[in-house]
Amino acid sequence: MTAALSRLAEEYLSWLEVERGRSPRTLDSYRRDLVAYQAFVAQKGGGDPIDRASPEVVTAYVASLRRTRSGATVARNLSTLRGFHRFLLEEGAAPCDPTADVAGVAVADLLPKALTEDEADRLLGAVVGTGPAVLRDRALLELLYGTGARVSEVVGLNLGDVAEAAGDGVPLIRVLGKGAKERVVPLGRMALAALVQWLSGEGRPLVEPEKWQRRSDAEAVFLNMRGGRLTRVGAFGVVKKYAGKAGLADKVSPHVLRHSCATHMLARGADIRVVQELLGHASIATTQRYTKVSPEHLRRAYEGAHPRAGTRAGKEDVA
Repeated sequence: MTAALSRLAEEYLSWLEVERGRSPRTLDSYRRDLVAYQAFVAQKGGGDPIDRASPEVVTAYVASLRRTRSGATVARNLSTLRGFHRFLLEEGAAPCDPTADVAGVAVADLLPKALTEDEADRLLGAVVGTGPAVLRDRALLELLYGTGARVSEVVGLNLGDVAEAAGDGVPLIRVLGKGAKERVVPLGRMALAALVQWLSGEGRPLVEPEKWQRRSDAEAVFLNMRGGRLTRVGAFGVVKKYAGKAGLADKVSPHVLRHSCATHMLARGADIRVVQELLGHASIATTQRYTKVSPEHLRRAYEGAHPRAGTRAGKEDVA
């Protein structure tokens, strides 16, 4: 059970929800960060409350994170701390901001980790066999890599979002991203083929229950083997399963296929604004991080750039 936070920390979370419109998932992330920070402050600060942390304690906490966490995790935690202490200062609940002089995280530490194209092929090629579970897993991995969508976005897909792509229309799907912002994403040939096969009589219909437990499950594109909507945790479990089979277990993260999609498209010459739109980034500065991984960019759009959008030069089509 999550530990109780101080009153001021709870007020900060309420302010984020009401004034900033943060989602429940984002608020849960902030809460976890603040709970861990509160425990550290109580231990190292001689019992000081979280709102009275000294600059020395804040610096020690960030240093402890740097020793065990990734750059992205440290950056997220530091952002949570900065926001909290600035809130206290602006509300007159603290005399100063102890995070003001804490060094930020270097850009190099935040570079997304991506698979190579050969590693991505190995991961997707690890899905072999027939049956509903295999067809679902293949479609799931192909969509994650082929669209660059977040895991939560893919498991949130409804049948209506993919109806045109799976039919005779233009191969586009609708994705609901952060802040309930909808975007249209193209499907490459291989992702489309895998999706159509999963939705055929050999796949999804075979795991549909006689009675749906939740009405929303009936609209879900991806189902678990019990007939309910596949969860984010369940989807990441699928990624980890095949990463293990492909010998890539140590390179897997929830966003590994998203990062790989963007990196490989830029490496093949996709326009950076096309990739920004594809991934649903509000700022192009976020997308530009990928150019540090792949210096070749700004030439072609999706179909000519994504490794699995069509036939790859020098390689045979994969059924």
